[in-house]
Amino acid sequence: MYSKDYTDIVGGLVLICLGLVFSAYAATHYDIGTIRRMGPGMFPTILGVALAIFGAAQIVPALRRAGNKPDIRVWTPIFVLGACGVFALMLRSCGLIPAVITLTVVASLAELEIRPLRMAAISAILCLASWLIFVVAFGLNVPIARWPF
Repeated sequence: MYSKDYTDIVGGLVLICLGLVFSAYAATHYDIGTIRRMGPGMFPTILGVALAIFGAAQIVPALRRAGNKPDIRVWTPIFVLGACGVFALMLRSCGLIPAVITLTVVASLAELEIRPLRMAAISAILCLASWLIFVVAFGLNVPIARWPF
């Protein structure tokens, strides 16, 4: 047990850094404008500052409470980022439904305990939702299912 909650401290520092980088980029590359005539850089700058404030709000209580040793698992972000990459590669060649199913399966490998029933339910819900949102509502020309071989 540590004297401070270092997990929340590091998470808050990451939020502060990301927020400041995004707001600095938006403020230097886009016109901010005024409150009455907002420019394209106003909203991302405000969001970046808000993210940094939330990071600071996460750090303050973490300095006063004890924390446990963080459980660092390297494979979790690798599986999640790999799932996003597999989805991007499969979307055009295999279609929306197979890409979403593969995304769900690969991302669920990031958990320590795999539950096939829950994975199938999440996959079915995501397939239906992505079809309803992107094909029906937005009218995107995305193939539903395609056999590339």
